[in-house]
Amino acid sequence: MKEVNLYADGACSGNPGPGGYGTILEYNGRCKEFSGGFAETTNNRMELLGAIVGLEALKEPCKVTLYSDSKYLCDAITRGWVYAWQKNGWRKKDKKPALNVDLWERMLPLLRRHEVTLVWIKGHAGHEKNERCDALAVAAREQIVNKSNS
Repeated sequence: MKEVNLYADGACSGNPGPGGYGTILEYNGRCKEFSGGFAETTNNRMELLGAIVGLEALKEPCKVTLYSDSKYLCDAITRGWVYAWQKNGWRKKDKKPALNVDLWERMLPLLRRHEVTLVWIKGHAGHEKNERCDALAVAAREQIVNKSNS
């Protein structure tokens, strides 16, 4: 299996508000970047989507180390929350509906396809690839803001 590093970040102005994601796939010293923006979204949706876009871009099952500064993304998977939400009809422990179900339903098959190890990193702490993902996410968000202002 190929070993790939995936870096993902999201940015949102207001929550909800305009937002974007930035993703970097790194394999054999080469990097590929992805980004996208949305007029009305949340930071958690952008964090999740950044990871999903990277995993979906892989053409074959891979060993993936996924670096994210999102506790929501990392904890939901590593602590098993998302699997409990799914098992309980997308309801949380407190019986309230889980959020971002559409994205979690895209993510779960990807987690089965690839061997994913999640690594939480502190955001805005000088991690080169995380900073680049943040810049991609902010630029994608700004493109959306600028389109709506013109």
